[in-house]
Amino acid sequence: MSLVGEERKEIILDMLNLAGKVRTNELTQRLQVSAETIRRYLEELENEQKLKRVYGGAIKITYDREEPTHLKREITRAEEKKRIGRAAANLVQDNDVIVIDDGTTTLHMIEYLVNKINLTVITCSVPVLSLLMEYQNKGLFSGEIYFVGGKVQSKYFRVAGSLAEKMVSGFYMDKAFIAADGILMRKGITSYNLERSLLVQKYIENANVSIVMADQSKIGIHTPYKIADMKDIDMIISDEAPPREWTAELEAKDINWIVAD
Repeated sequence: MSLVGEERKEIILDMLNLAGKVRTNELTQRLQVSAETIRRYLEELENEQKLKRVYGGAIKITYDREEPTHLKREITRAEEKKRIGRAAANLVQDNDVIVIDDGTTTLHMIEYLVNKINLTVITCSVPVLSLLMEYQNKGLFSGEIYFVGGKVQSKYFRVAGSLAEKMVSGFYMDKAFIAADGILMRKGITSYNLERSLLVQKYIENANVSIVMADQSKIGIHTPYKIADMKDIDMIISDEAPPREWTAELEAKDINWIVAD
């Protein structure tokens, strides 16, 4: 494959990250090559397991249709999640009222909050609650903790549902730290679970600033349930820079993308 060919394949992947799917006729116009050449590029990218060919084009590969368990997520990309958690905690100021969403990425914020003063933390996550309580009992965290009550989702160590939504509606927060299962520019922030997505919508609705935390595996994919449009998000923290095709739309929507180092 020539350098030009590799560059064209990178453009195809960038377009795929933007919309989740590409059509052969769109690619022929964009790249100014024949449909046969496009089909060859798509075949090569499919062999590299970077996309899945369908009639008339290609779609983004989605490996999991079901949400991984908390224990499985906990050991996946742990180092990247720790960097993201540290970057998120750096955005928290003394006296803030914050929501820490369910997730193994958001959980990594806790160890970096120990020097913050007079925080109020709201969470639906049992592991987040447990770690905050442990730190508080050791004198490492002196703020207030509110645990959202509702339907228990045991497999994921969290609560959700209408009772949880009602409780969250009574809080106004400075910052909401959101865990994303998928981020796709045209489809927004998504979740595997409907009840969780509805609860997170309440976080975003009542927070002054909404901050999405997602490692690179979540970028350019979507999961079944929509949480929010990209325009509803203020910041994204990831371990990687955004896809090149996203840059203009991120600027247009005034979304600050932070690369955790």
